[in-house]
Amino acid sequence: MNYTLLNRNELPYDGNTYEFEGIQYEDTEVSFIWVDMPPGGAVRLHKHPYKEIFIIQEGVATFMVGSTTLEAHAGQIVIVPADVPHKFMNSSDAQLRQIDIHVNKEFITHWLED
Repeated sequence: MNYTLLNRNELPYDGNTYEFEGIQYEDTEVSFIWVDMPPGGAVRLHKHPYKEIFIIQEGVATFMVGSTTLEAHAGQIVIVPADVPHKFMNSSDAQLRQIDIHVNKEFITHWLED
C-alpha cells in the first residue's frame, strides 16, 4: 500500500496560511488552505471556477458571499458556489482557524480587488 504523509510545516506558508495543492501531491483531486489568522486578518474579494468549502474550527469569520454578508463561527461550514465572488475576515479578538477546501486539484483564483 502506498501513501503520503505530510507535516503541516512542510507545506508552502505565507504567514497566515499553509497551502496544499493537490496536483503536487499524488495528483490528488482537491486542494486546501489551512488558515491560522490573527484578529482583523482578511482575504480580499476573489472567485474560483469551482466550489470552495470553509470549515471553521476556531473563532469567528465574517464572509461576503455575492451580495450577502454572514457571520460563521467554530463548528459551522460555509459552501461558496463556483464563480461567486467572496471574501472573509477574522471578526473576533481571537485566532481564526479554518480549513478552506478547493474542489479542484490546483488553485485557480481570480482576484477582484487590490
